[in-house]
Amino acid sequence: MRSVLLTVEGMSAGYSGVDVVRELDLTIDKGEVVALLGPNGAGKTTTLLALAGVLTPTSGKVRYRDAPLRGALHRRARRGISYISEQGSVFSRLTTLANLRLGPGPVEDALALFPELEPLLGRRGGLLSGGEQRMLALARSLAGKPDLLLVDELSLGLAPLIVTRLLERLRAAADAGTAVLIVEQHASQVLAVSDRGYVLRRGRLSTSGTGAELLASPDVLRSAYLGTGPG
Repeated sequence: MRSVLLTVEGMSAGYSGVDVVRELDLTIDKGEVVALLGPNGAGKTTTLLALAGVLTPTSGKVRYRDAPLRGALHRRARRGISYISEQGSVFSRLTTLANLRLGPGPVEDALALFPELEPLLGRRGGLLSGGEQRMLALARSLAGKPDLLLVDELSLGLAPLIVTRLLERLRAAADAGTAVLIVEQHASQVLAVSDRGYVLRRGRLSTSGTGAELLASPDVLRSAYLGTGPG
């Protein structure tokens, strides 16, 4: 039986009075990974910002645990929502240990998720590699056991093996009960660990399906990467 955690109905959002996302409908169930795909400029990051509370939707309804979702990011964090931005959400001047201590969960739980961080506890966040910074951000968020994790471009600029490691950890978190909505350009890799996916084009929903269905559709993947194809 489905346990719907987040429902978005007819949501529009944008900047300076111009909608980038238009009349979006989507749902996220407890314990599933949902991929949000599409070409650059399709509205993926805008969608995450609206759901995280960084932007205020211009229209539509967003319900979380069957109640209206409103308020800024810090208020949503208290309701079990965590957000990792494209920049990685790492404090560059603080050490890895200090970054972890600022998270919502125990440091030891974060290190259990990514033991690779243990030798780096005394190193400043800004001196970590891109992959290490992503591990740090993900470990800090997941240690707090969020009900919903919003992730923007987890794999940006990273080697395939690191991307696989991060996505496997996200899949494990979902299997433990955390719902994940992830924006990702590596469509084939993210769909391999996703329960469902949505593809945006020019701010509107183009198509959706299970991870396996979308992975088996070359046209959908071409659209996700290049913005070509139907829709």
